[in-house]
Amino acid sequence: MKILKTFLKEKRNQAGLTQEEFADRAGVALTVIRKIEQGKGNLNLEKVNHVLSMFGHTLAPVAIKDIEPQIQDDESR
Repeated sequence: MKILKTFLKEKRNQAGLTQEEFADRAGVALTVIRKIEQGKGNLNLEKVNHVLSMFGHTLAPVAIKDIEPQIQDDESR
């Protein structure tokens, strides 16, 4: 499982867009893109899904207890 910040940054770079250009195209504030790419935890799911929809993806709410082991595995790599 790719971490959201890594996925978004890779996709944005593949598209050849700056954070500002990507925010404009996604219809969100630049701070939304920056928060996602910095791995901030306090994100608005609706805005994240708006950004991810550009790549045909969405996220659903998940309890942290359900993903905690996966996060630890990803961070140890």
